[in-house]
Amino acid sequence: MKGLFLDASDGLADIYRSVGRDGDPEVVLREISDVPAGEITKICRGYDYIIDDHTFLPTSALVAAETIKNVVFLGTGARSYMHVDELEAAGIKVHTIKGYGDTAVAEHAFALMWAGARGIAAMDRGMRKGGWLSVEGPQLTGKTVGLLGVGGVGTEMARLCAGVGMKVIAWNRTKRDVPNVTFVELETLVAESDVLSVHLLLTDETRHFVDAAMLAKLKPGCLLVNTARGAVIDEAAMVEALKSGHLFHAALDVYETEPLPAGHPLASLENATLSPHAAFRTPEATQALVRGAIDIAKSLG
Repeated sequence: MKGLFLDASDGLADIYRSVGRDGDPEVVLREISDVPAGEITKICRGYDYIIDDHTFLPTSALVAAETIKNVVFLGTGARSYMHVDELEAAGIKVHTIKGYGDTAVAEHAFALMWAGARGIAAMDRGMRKGGWLSVEGPQLTGKTVGLLGVGGVGTEMARLCAGVGMKVIAWNRTKRDVPNVTFVELETLVAESDVLSVHLLLTDETRHFVDAAMLAKLKPGCLLVNTARGAVIDEAAMVEALKSGHLFHAALDVYETEPLPAGHPLASLENATLSPHAAFRTPEATQALVRGAIDIAKSLG
């Protein structure tokens, strides 16, 4: 089996080498970030599988390459970068990697929650401009955090929140049993959460799951945290809820379009704390992610 790491840039090639073991498959490391869409077919031709970090993969381009039978995506959000159902219908299996960054992402969500509640980003901006802006924000101890989706990240978020004395409620599409979490109906979650933290995978069913109607039903003054996928939330509706003040704050790591376009409304809102899809970026998580990709490649034979 001949493999290609399509976009092993930003240190990923070095990490790949550092976590390698004897007996791992040989993979060509293409240490370039940008992969022009028009060149994907030529670049991938002759390989049996590719490892993809962030490159959008048109179905037609991979099919035209003829030899590709597997795509290993670095993470869980493959649907943001390729049409998974189309690829699999064309005989190209898409593999994702779960669990590698559960703790890292939950810690980032936890940090965003506190930063949003206390206005830390706004105070930092004010200080850097020579000001002395003092923002009043709510204490979170004793407040209710609602987890929308409870997989690995949600479970870790629950552990962190319970540890600081927050009441943790959750809704999940399938039945779960998680320590310190009370599972409730979706309507109850929306009505009772002081903080709503989103942890749903992006699928056709969850796209814009948090829509204008759900936002309107949130408790006034709710703080919204999203480290899942941007498209799980109707971004335009969220912006309007922030502008009106119905949402107290949005603390976000993911967006419908990434990178965030210049002039995007979120960038001008003082009641939004933004980070650039960086929740999973810890050395520990990245090493586990790349090792997971190697293990999948090894299993392909």
